[in-house]
Amino acid sequence: MMKKLMQAIRAFWAEEEGLGTLEIILIIAVVIIIALLFKDWIIELIERLMGKADDEADKIFS
Repeated sequence: MMKKLMQAIRAFWAEEEGLGTLEIILIIAVVIIIALLFKDWIIELIERLMGKADDEADKIFS
């Protein structure tokens, strides 16, 4: 009985099915948390870059 229990525990521990999904979910959660923490900085950076791109486009098409 104990031997079967130990085999079941080892089989469960060795089983890696679904582990990839858990890793992906954890990575997504970390990215979302980082994005929320640096939201204002990211928005400011994107606005600055888009402003520069708009200025360069105006120079090209003027």
